[in-house]
Amino acid sequence: MAPADDESDGEIGETIDILLIEPNPGDTRLFEENFRDAKLMNAVHAVTDGEEALEFVHQRGEYADAPRPDLILLEPQLPGQSGMEVLAELNGEPPLREIPVIVLTSSEVGESIVKSHDLEADAYIQKPVETDEFIEFVREVEEFWFAIVKTEPAN
Repeated sequence: MAPADDESDGEIGETIDILLIEPNPGDTRLFEENFRDAKLMNAVHAVTDGEEALEFVHQRGEYADAPRPDLILLEPQLPGQSGMEVLAELNGEPPLREIPVIVLTSSEVGESIVKSHDLEADAYIQKPVETDEFIEFVREVEEFWFAIVKTEPAN
């Protein structure tokens, strides 16, 4: 049996669980399709609003058996509970604070808005608009993930 980090099939490392918090079903589909083709083995779990996201990370209700995400992609403009409120809750709870969060911004202004609420994410990446931009977006997420994995202390 090959070790988990065997690159023989073109994929790299162990599978990571990505929580995508995105209200737009079309964007969700594009994210899922492009992550399926990524070198980073992943499982994308998509939710559409802040309440559902918090249920997922707290593993409550229908998400009681959901995996704790390794990485969260957060659209700040959500129906109901905003992305800022979700980020504040994630930052306020020690076990959840450890999950890296990438805020999906529409522009540099989006990053400034999040920071103006005294909130900090691990990274800000401009949300792709065109289909071909999703490929570059996935590469940026992979680079971010590998940078985190390389800087984590060995257990």
